[in-house]
Amino acid sequence: MEKIPEIAFYIYFFMGSNSYLCANFQGLMSKKSIKSLLVAAFSLFILFFCNISTAQDHSENHGEEKFDVTKTILEHIRDDHSWHLWGHTSLPLPVILKTDKGFEVFSSSRLSGEHHEPVVYNGNYPYKSIEGKIKVVNADGTIDEATSKKIFDLSVTKNVASMFLTVFLLIIIFVGVANAYKKTGVTSAPKGFQSFIEPIILFVRDEIGKPYLGHKHARYMPFLLTVFFFIWINNLLGLVPFFPGAANVSGNIAFTMTLALFTFIIVNVKGNGDYWKHIFWMPGLPVAMKIFLAPIELLGVFIKPISLMIRLFANITAGHILVMSLICLIFIFKSVAASAIAVPFAVFIYAIEFLVAFLQAFIFTMLSALYIGMAIEEHHHGDAH
Repeated sequence: MEKIPEIAFYIYFFMGSNSYLCANFQGLMSKKSIKSLLVAAFSLFILFFCNISTAQDHSENHGEEKFDVTKTILEHIRDDHSWHLWGHTSLPLPVILKTDKGFEVFSSSRLSGEHHEPVVYNGNYPYKSIEGKIKVVNADGTIDEATSKKIFDLSVTKNVASMFLTVFLLIIIFVGVANAYKKTGVTSAPKGFQSFIEPIILFVRDEIGKPYLGHKHARYMPFLLTVFFFIWINNLLGLVPFFPGAANVSGNIAFTMTLALFTFIIVNVKGNGDYWKHIFWMPGLPVAMKIFLAPIELLGVFIKPISLMIRLFANITAGHILVMSLICLIFIFKSVAASAIAVPFAVFIYAIEFLVAFLQAFIFTMLSALYIGMAIEEHHHGDAH
């Protein structure tokens, strides 16, 4: 139940961005090197490392608890009601709660104290933020789990705010490119940012759309382009270790579930008679085998979107955890030798994450196209193959 409001937000943003790309890219379908990557990864990693190091020094200087590896990693990968800026400074975001007493809207700053420790805010209920989730607190300070489960959290969290930014970037980028095409036409050589975007659009069309969807690819290109750019930009922003980045959007299971749900709907709504015939009564096989395979094939209808959801979520989350784990080794061992080993490995993994950000967007889009292509493929056969 806690994921339903998040999924609703992701569906809203995805449908909005998809509608926009449909309008602006329908007419466009007809027609660094490793050193630079490592330098960019090293620069971002140093900023990331300095941010964690500053927080660790602050804790030691103020006599706070020792460095907690698990807490540090989980705080980095989970969603939150505020957006961390630096040190103990965060950007408060609006908290929107639906309770049995109605809607309630307030700033997330009311849930955190001077040094970001959770405090109680008295609204319709006494609220407290525990590990990124809003909980109802009893008079004795304990958590009222029963009432907390009845609250729908519709807040603009860090992930939702990051998607606002992603949609804004998509609009800025593609409005500019679309306007440039209107002025120069699709036959003119691309200029400026067009020369960067056009090869990517053609790559998605030629390497994903045409091979898996054939002559019907143009009909589904707006969806494929939306999925690709939406995932890719969110992944890239997640690698930026400072505001307005560091939001682990693709590492949120509700986000990946929403994208997989769209693929699931398109596959099963657009699936033709041959698609459903191969699921429930596969041609060319004995009746006993058809009865045996039918439930297995029906399970496959649901397993495919589940695999899409888990693959994207697991790969992005694993990459963030791996980088954070290597960085944390420095604070665990507190030695030059640990830094000499951990830093190069962390920089290397950080550079790999840039490739993974693109690769996961490509794989999700490619598999979506594959599943759609299997559903709309027209078979020409008799009773037997």
